[in-house]
Amino acid sequence: MLVTLCLGFFMVLLDTTIVNIAIPSLTADLGASFDEILWIVNAYTLVFAALLLVGSRLGDVLGRRTVLITGVLVFTAASLLCGLAQTSAQLIGARALQGVGGMLLLPQTLALITMVFPREKRGTAFGVWSGVAGLAPVAGPIVGGVLVDNGSWRWIFYVNVPIGLAVLALAVLVIPATPRIGRSMDPLGALLSTVGLTAVIYALIEGERYDWGRINAVFSIPLLLGAGLLLLALFVADQWRRRDRNPLLPLSLFAGRDFSVMAFVTTAVLFSVAALLLPLTLYLQSVLGLSPLQAGLVLAPPSIVQLLIAPFAGKLADRVGGKFILFGGLVLFAAGFGILAATAEADSSRLSLMPGLLVAGVGMGAVFAPMNTLAMRGVTVQMAGAASGVISLARQFGAVLGGAAVGALLQSQLSSRIVVAASDRAGEVPPGVRDGFVAAMHSIADGSSSFSPLAALARLGIPEAQRAQVGALASEVFGRSFAEALPPTLLLPIATLVVAALLCLLLSNRDAVPATPERPETEDVTEPATAVQQVR
Repeated sequence: MLVTLCLGFFMVLLDTTIVNIAIPSLTADLGASFDEILWIVNAYTLVFAALLLVGSRLGDVLGRRTVLITGVLVFTAASLLCGLAQTSAQLIGARALQGVGGMLLLPQTLALITMVFPREKRGTAFGVWSGVAGLAPVAGPIVGGVLVDNGSWRWIFYVNVPIGLAVLALAVLVIPATPRIGRSMDPLGALLSTVGLTAVIYALIEGERYDWGRINAVFSIPLLLGAGLLLLALFVADQWRRRDRNPLLPLSLFAGRDFSVMAFVTTAVLFSVAALLLPLTLYLQSVLGLSPLQAGLVLAPPSIVQLLIAPFAGKLADRVGGKFILFGGLVLFAAGFGILAATAEADSSRLSLMPGLLVAGVGMGAVFAPMNTLAMRGVTVQMAGAASGVISLARQFGAVLGGAAVGALLQSQLSSRIVVAASDRAGEVPPGVRDGFVAAMHSIADGSSSFSPLAALARLGIPEAQRAQVGALASEVFGRSFAEALPPTLLLPIATLVVAALLCLLLSNRDAVPATPERPETEDVTEPATAVQQVR
């Protein structure tokens, strides 16, 4: 069962990053505009994150096994449609449908581990689940690079079809039926949460693109953020009003200090992971000149370390308690970021980056398993679905927020440095191309060009012969500016991890679990009390 859940979970998370590697092929084959490419990437994330609470509640109402199998079917069919798409619009629609499949599948995995595994084995199960969670985002560029290099962009979607069919067959065979909790959805809560989350997540994803200002004559990023937050506030008020009538989000979950702390810690950790991957991936490709596949291979060792350590960290959390394991893991994670910030130079070798990456990998391995164990500790069978939805949403929201925040910070840090460096070095450029050199550097600084000096020079119409004259200097200016901007940018995730580590000290001391599994709580469920006992 654990293999089945992790395989489905891996497939869903892989598609959050695998598309990025195929963007050049997509652009050439479909003739996609820049706006369309952004939506091909983001339609999946937006739908996936905005509907997670609804997906977790559907598992309560319809049964987790049923909803998980439905999610696998939808995701697999949508992946096939993605591969068959002939236009950008078709691909965007199929990606949104993938998001629907993902939101049905993902919350069921965490809830099923909580409901089925006895408490003394739950940490190990969460460790395996967490190792897969850390591996999938990094595996995306590697798997995507291999598939695109040896086939076409369509294979990054076709590869999900055999995996999905295998998960479907295994799910039918090994996933047990679980009690249904409650008989109905909360339609008003579902509407308020979905529209509110859509507005907030859209604003965070698209904010940098619109310079955090106006989108068109009617909408702006601040307006969407404000409206989304207002709708979410109304959602919380509505959930409190119907707290005794099967709410979409039982607010009693947050009455326990441990769950509230762990929801914040989960957001902070995924915020920091996204805040590391974005600038580090740009650094490896745009500064060190690595190919996407080479950059993915550089990021592979810490993910492998995390995958190996996470099950043991989870098992140790079962035996001695996870509070201080989590604290130590967060400290190591932050230390790895600090080592990277100190060693990343414009001319660094891949090997020189390994100490920081490996320390971060050890920290991640010691974080993810106890993080999930502690988050779901004390959650009853009735609350497992809602708790899973909240933690899954915290993961996605943290990743979106981290990408938006670090993107804006990196652009700010790079902009100030590259303008000064370009002005200082302009005297080394032949007079005939000096203005073009400065303009190209300024276009990178203000975000109107990609992080490629040669592409910026070409975009401004500078002849190829003149581009060759100044290309090396432009690349040097950009590389040094980026390397100088990286350490202050990484201070944001480092500070976030330190705060999360300190908050872990607020967790209660009831860490170690008893030698025998606890009796599951099954009041108020619609099936006999023996159902979960038989599952276990």
